[in-house]
Amino acid sequence: MTIKILYFAALRDALGTSGESLALPPGVTSIGALQRFLAERGESWQALGPGHNVRAARNQRMADAGETITAGDEIAFFPPVTGG
Repeated sequence: MTIKILYFAALRDALGTSGESLALPPGVTSIGALQRFLAERGESWQALGPGHNVRAARNQRMADAGETITAGDEIAFFPPVTGG
């Protein structure tokens, strides 16, 4: 299954990309599993890993780590935003 992933703000800067299309490997079926899979890519990708405060949206709606991913979804990752 292929999905579109978007990275925003400091994550975009840290990862050096604003997004990608990705064919998910077997077993990566939730947002939390996707974050763990991406974090395993290496040093800068660990910004998505456990212990980092990252928000996610699925198809432009806020989502939690347990939400299921389906083919064609758009998943966005971004740091928390504060106003001022």
